[in-house]
Amino acid sequence: MHVHILGIAGTFMGGIAAIAKALGFRVTGSDRNVYPPMSTQLEALGIELVQGYEPAQLEPRPDVVIVGNALSRGVPVVEALLDSGIPYASGPEWLARHVLAQRHVLAVAGTHGKTTTSSMLAWILERAGLDPGFLIGGVPDNFMTSARVGGSGVFVIEADEYDTAFFDKRAKFVHYRPRTAVLNNLEFDHADIYPDVAAIRTQFHHLVRTVPHSGRIIVNGGDANLATTLAMGCWTPCERFGVGADAEWRAEVVPGSAESRFTVLHAGRPVAAVEWPLIGEHNVANALAATAAAHHVGVAPAVAGAALARFRGVKRRMEIRGTIGGVTVYDDFAHHPTAIATTVRALRGRVGSARILTVLESRSNTMRLGVHREALADALAPADACWFFCPPTLGWDLPAAVAALGARAHFAASIEELVASLANAARPGDHVLIMSNGGFGGLHERLVDALAAPP
Repeated sequence: MHVHILGIAGTFMGGIAAIAKALGFRVTGSDRNVYPPMSTQLEALGIELVQGYEPAQLEPRPDVVIVGNALSRGVPVVEALLDSGIPYASGPEWLARHVLAQRHVLAVAGTHGKTTTSSMLAWILERAGLDPGFLIGGVPDNFMTSARVGGSGVFVIEADEYDTAFFDKRAKFVHYRPRTAVLNNLEFDHADIYPDVAAIRTQFHHLVRTVPHSGRIIVNGGDANLATTLAMGCWTPCERFGVGADAEWRAEVVPGSAESRFTVLHAGRPVAAVEWPLIGEHNVANALAATAAAHHVGVAPAVAGAALARFRGVKRRMEIRGTIGGVTVYDDFAHHPTAIATTVRALRGRVGSARILTVLESRSNTMRLGVHREALADALAPADACWFFCPPTLGWDLPAAVAALGARAHFAASIEELVASLANAARPGDHVLIMSNGGFGGLHERLVDALAAPP
């Protein structure tokens, strides 16, 4: 059977492609603006990729077309698809039908931390010998792929609240029917489709409604929006986690360790010790959630702790892209003010008084709308200097929004200008933290090259 995927280079749809290929389907696809790590993964899989969305890609006629949620009415290939009568489905619908229906699904939802927590959970299950299937919105370094079918009855999925497709405006995660659901946190995001945080709470409650009584909900005990969501009705046993919180699963962090060493406690009793290369309180919370979820499928916390000690992180999550002349360049996916603040704060905990130079692209739909602009200056406050990509098409006054940063704020209207300004400002011992949920015009590689170039 020939499966053609529209929007194949997104992390989710690229994962669908990998799974379909492993199941024996012939897989082709199309997209725009393809960049690593998904372009690398698709190339390694030998999947034929078409650039753009012209109707000709539907010849020869595929057996089914899987439509990514980036596609909308008016796109030429979508109009041709609807006229053709070729069967089509969304990615979540196809996955639920062909893969998830017979599995114990462990779904990880939340505004922040989904990718990292899903990666931790899949790795814990792997080290426990469960051979899990998974589909994650990033590439875990322990697996070097975003998705696989797996050889057992368990499947880990990153459960996104974004809408499913142009013909299905429900959140993706309502398709997954998890038996174990992790609720990491809940904030306002996706302002292009949700009017307010109450609308997002409603979507999360739809997910809660799908978890059976025999299942388990692992919930951040310190998140007020999640508490409100569960108060709307919950029919499943819940276990709460939190760093230093009054919860079933909590952590005691070794002081001065930048959260790289901690003890996991379950019901007040120490059950695992973790020492790992990750930093930040947010990652400790992610580890607690993953440990609790794994426990629900029979993995002992001590086994989870040993696996976490060997967890190597996820590409584009505080990933070091190079150290040149004493300047370390990081690539991070942060794009919401809360995630930005958490990332900068975690790096400060690791590097102490060394200079941190941040670089931000306001690329997500919510950021392009300027919804969170008033929170940016506070989020970046721990940084020593801040660069902003400020193209003429941004649509709102970015310099005015971050005026509180004063002389620490720098602006560039092009990638070339950003590279030149950063290369000129950076000096040995600096840490350059680049944050974007896209490829950022190859800024990471171009900066590394500029820093390596002879003066």
